[in-house]
Amino acid sequence: MKLGVLASVNDRSLGIADLARQVEGAGLESLFLTQNTNVPAGGDALLKEEYHHRYRQLVDPFVALGAAAAVTTRIRLGTGICVAVLYDPIILAKQVSTLDQLSAGRFVFGIGVGHEDTVQNHGVSPELRHRILREKVLAMKAIWAGGNAEFHGEFVDFAPILPGLRPRQEPHPPIFIGSHGSRGIARTVEYADGWMPIVYEDLDFGALMQELERLCQAAGRPTVPVTAGLREIDESLMERCAELGVDRCLVVFHAEDKDNFPAFLERYSRLVDRFGE
Repeated sequence: MKLGVLASVNDRSLGIADLARQVEGAGLESLFLTQNTNVPAGGDALLKEEYHHRYRQLVDPFVALGAAAAVTTRIRLGTGICVAVLYDPIILAKQVSTLDQLSAGRFVFGIGVGHEDTVQNHGVSPELRHRILREKVLAMKAIWAGGNAEFHGEFVDFAPILPGLRPRQEPHPPIFIGSHGSRGIARTVEYADGWMPIVYEDLDFGALMQELERLCQAAGRPTVPVTAGLREIDESLMERCAELGVDRCLVVFHAEDKDNFPAFLERYSRLVDRFGE
């Protein structure tokens, strides 16, 4: 099982270049960045949650990962997650291709639908998020496939376009669906390359992994890899993930807590030989 960091980086945190160098130097496999474009000022429920309160000033993950790519050579770089429903798929396909080229094929494209309150500010109807995401992923795949790509759907529609910049990885960087539960698993099996859930102690994760395997078999495809997000270094939970066949574990770190990063990294890096590939 590979080990990586899922980091939130803002204007008060450890800088992205320093963070990326240290993650690579510690022998970890990957660095993923979170995304949050906005927090509604009137969203009382959101503001009470630490996640949204702390993530108001996050850097853009594509810009930041470009900087990380420039100062590293080995670690995988990913979004965890990119709220892909907010983007024009032609533009997003170009951003993904650019980052995959800059990183020499090290990009992992973690995507999701975002919080219903935040996507509304981008003109996205919350109840349509999942359908929109599916179409945008299919449209990007058409673009990356080469040829004169075109797409005609309910939410995405464009006439044939000439081939443009393609990713380094073939046919494209792996697409992971960040989600919880059965519906997310079904979407992963239908149009993605991997599943990226947040795993916690009370979650019946074994049953979900069995469901993933069952749906993959029914679809006639190999079981897709799983990247599990953990809120903290929890060795017993990591052991459970490894036993269940998880491919990658990402531990959340708020880069704003930069004074605690050396201790976090020292403890975490000791687990590379135990769990790492």
